[in-house]
Amino acid sequence: MSTSTTLSAAPRADINLKPLGVALLLILLGTWYLGQNVSAKLASLFVVGSLLGMALYHAAFGFTSAWRVFIADGRGAGLRAQMLMLAVGVALFFPALANGTLFGNPVTGLVSPAGTSVIVGAFIFGIGMQLGGGCASGTLYTVGGGSTRMLVTLFFFIVGSVVATAYMPFWTSLPQLAPISLVKTLGTGPALLLNWAVFALIAFITVVVEKRRHGRIVVSPVKSTGRATWLHGPWPLVAGALALVLLNFATLALSGRPWGVTSAFALWGAKGAALLGIDTPSWAYWSTKANAAALAAPVTQDVTSMMDIGIVLGAMAAAALAGRYAPVWKLPLRSLVAAMVGGLMLGFGARLAYGCNIGAYFSGIVSGSLHGWLWLIAAFAGNVFGTRLRPLFGLEVERVKPSAC
Repeated sequence: MSTSTTLSAAPRADINLKPLGVALLLILLGTWYLGQNVSAKLASLFVVGSLLGMALYHAAFGFTSAWRVFIADGRGAGLRAQMLMLAVGVALFFPALANGTLFGNPVTGLVSPAGTSVIVGAFIFGIGMQLGGGCASGTLYTVGGGSTRMLVTLFFFIVGSVVATAYMPFWTSLPQLAPISLVKTLGTGPALLLNWAVFALIAFITVVVEKRRHGRIVVSPVKSTGRATWLHGPWPLVAGALALVLLNFATLALSGRPWGVTSAFALWGAKGAALLGIDTPSWAYWSTKANAAALAAPVTQDVTSMMDIGIVLGAMAAAALAGRYAPVWKLPLRSLVAAMVGGLMLGFGARLAYGCNIGAYFSGIVSGSLHGWLWLIAAFAGNVFGTRLRPLFGLEVERVKPSAC
């Protein structure tokens, strides 16, 4: 069962008042607590995370499903929305990153080494996307939307993340290039033109493939229910793409670096393992200054953790507003196994690849990082393989025929 199908197939009902009240109360309490005990910036980032969760849910903006429907059925609307998101993103991010400041505050991109670990990790992550049923952001927003299967994926995502940190010295010792920023290497103007050209090429390829497969461009129309669509959803994919890039830019302005997701999963896993008596602080990965400080500090001081929790609560509020918050606790055995295996692969792959579909792909590319493009190629290949594996676990591979335009 796909993430997007699961969320969109449920019939719209009245607003689910209880989960809506719980979600909004927790968002308010979290914002107040962080503002009083940590900082106003972190409280603001928690709110940004909540808005990200709402945008992800209402637009059903899943990287996993978008890649799967293109691979399996040649439909490219989701991929084109991602290219639009990235095109707007580089236009916003590149000048700020080249300048080094935004609204008077220092900013830096997520630029990581490109090499063996990225290729292997992103490929593994891509397979995990299709077996687990979601990416990093998709896992969080579907958990918030009431998907009990994705709770399993998230748990094993965390397990896979912390296991990977035990082996990071080996993977980082393999051949790789030093971090390369296209903004610094080429300059802002040439880097923008190069990226826009590649985005346009990818979008063009999706159009050609879609027309060859279907004879036309196929779209999934957003149906209005007569209520306030922006509040209750669903949103068009384009609206979701623009919302995500603007909220990522807000994250850059507030935190000094772009949006990330999975470093928090490794942190949660390491803290949990330490509680079980495993000496994670002695591992090389957790001995670096930044990681050791994060491991020693309360999780409420970690930007990524607070934004991740905000995403879950924002998606919960969005699902309740849409009248679709209705968790189902019975899971087929093969689907459960796929969620476990997929979650482990997602977590392990994300650490090896220096990030996920958000930290490495979205935020990596808008940061001008070469490793973001390498991640995209390797992860897409993993998605092709993962899509072929889905039927073995009783999971659907969509071949829906939406209306034409």
